[in-house]
Parts: sequence; C-alpha cells; structure tokens
Amino acid sequence: QVHVVESGGGLVQAGGSLRLSCAASGRTSSIYWMGWFRQAPGKEREFVAAVRWSTGMTYYADSVKGRFTISRDNAKNTVYLQMNSLKPEDTAVYFCAAGVNYYVDYVTAGGYDYWGQGTQVTVSS
Repeated sequence: QVHVVESGGGLVQAGGSLRLSCAASGRTSSIYWMGWFRQAPGKEREFVAAVRWSTGMTYYADSVKGRFTISRDNAKNTVYLQMNSLKPEDTAVYFCAAGVNYYVDYVTAGGYDYWGQGTQVTVSS
C-alpha cells in the first residue's frame, strides 16, 4: 500500500508561479512512476507530467512544456511540480499519483495505482 498526499495549491494571478509537493509513504519501494494529473470542472482528468522514480527521467504534456518542471527527492519520498508562467487554463484540481507497473502507459490515469486527494490550483486573469 502506498499513500500519497498533495499540497501547495492556491490562488495566483496569470503569469505567476506555484510549487506543488507530493509526499508518498507506505510501500514506497514499489513505486516505478510518479505522475501529476489535473481535472477542470466538466473535463476529463488529463496528464500533466511524470517522473521515473529510479532515474529521474521526466515527461511532460505539450500544454505545459517549458513552463512546468517535475522533480523528485527519493530520500524524502517526495515529488514536486514547479509551475511557472501560469495561465487561466491551468486552473484545475491537481492530483499526484503513484504507479507500480513499469509497462503501463504513464500518460494514462488508469495506469496509476494510488492517488492523492487533490489540491486546487486557481489562476485568475
């Protein structure tokens, strides 16, 4: 069992920045992928970024490339999402997820096994 808790959401103006944190606990040795997803009202949950836990290799959705950075600290069992140049369309509930299967498509929400409760990010215009 892996437990995931997000924090760091809030209200910012367009062009501003936020840093989200995701703390994992429990059987963290089983984690292969850590990912960030987001869901706006009336929309499907969409992939934002992912990091391979063992190597730190990162992957991003086209919509956030160049603006968001995902990183991890294995010693702290924590993954971060640094969000810069925020836009109103970034407004959503952001979820952190842990996946234990290396062979699953890491951009698919269904490929992850454990989810946090979500943290709200609101970007005003």
